[in-house]
Amino acid sequence: MAAAWVTWRTAMEQALYGRDGFYRRGENPGDHFRTSVHASPRFAEAMARLLGEVDAALGHPPRVDLVDVGAGSGRLLAGILDAVDPRLGARLAPIAVEIAPRPPGLPERIRWRGGLPDAVTGMVIANEWLDNVPLDVVEQTAAGPRTVLVDPATGEERPGPEPSAEDRRWLARWWPLREPGDRAEVGHPRCTAWASVIRRLRRGLAVAVDYSHTRASRPVYGTLTGYRDGAAVPAVPDGSCDVTAHVALDACTSAGEEAGATVSLLTTQREALRALGLTGERPPVEMARSDPRGYVAALCAAGEDAELIDPDGLGSFGWLAQTVGIDMPASLAARVSVY
Repeated sequence: MAAAWVTWRTAMEQALYGRDGFYRRGENPGDHFRTSVHASPRFAEAMARLLGEVDAALGHPPRVDLVDVGAGSGRLLAGILDAVDPRLGARLAPIAVEIAPRPPGLPERIRWRGGLPDAVTGMVIANEWLDNVPLDVVEQTAAGPRTVLVDPATGEERPGPEPSAEDRRWLARWWPLREPGDRAEVGHPRCTAWASVIRRLRRGLAVAVDYSHTRASRPVYGTLTGYRDGAAVPAVPDGSCDVTAHVALDACTSAGEEAGATVSLLTTQREALRALGLTGERPPVEMARSDPRGYVAALCAAGEDAELIDPDGLGSFGWLAQTVGIDMPASLAARVSVY
């Protein structure tokens, strides 16, 4: 059978979100790759603290929206509901945005929907969402840049047509190619997706957490990767595995500002979570004698914190925080931006 050559954006769209696509089937992300949400409930607890700051900045309104985009199993929202101050929890309107079917066992108050709400006053979290927004791949050849075509059944590639004018504009600004063999993942679909979040944010904070890079450190050969059953596998877009690529969060930062964001911070998860109280510091040994159970609990928490802020692991994720109509929450305001 002849290969069906398509662009990577088309192949990813079908493989992930098509009729029997990877995410359309309701795959549990935790079965295939380790996320901060699945690593420890301490991640949700940190988000709950951040949400408390947002609520204060909003003036404690009668309703606070909490939107999780790409909610997966809904575990993050459930964890935040467990951790948040009850006085805020009573005013929360939690919304999970996810195309997969609603999983069983979630708190009934979590609203499950397939698309973003029209307006949000509160906080939006996009944890490992943008890396699954489909995009095209362009490779520099001796004849100039060419859009890469792929056979979805095998992952085999070949050069295709010249990139579109929109692709060329984005590449020139954010990921210029120089030498034959250099590749870029054309990120304007992610910029558009993030801008759509910011445009819906009437007042509050939006946070994107993801594998990322900036213009100063673009990977020469790209980052397309597949994940299946907890292991990295070749990125074959046949629907059998997750297909992901790191996010140009600096480009998304600019797109968010153009969409109306008033304050921006681009930093690392390590910096952000340390600001929210996750230090990874071990409790004093003396505590083992005075409070053995408390010592064990504190030791476990320190270990979980350490994984979440590991600079060579989850701590290296990018955090893009943008506000509309409020100042940056105090815990994040002092962080050093890498943008």
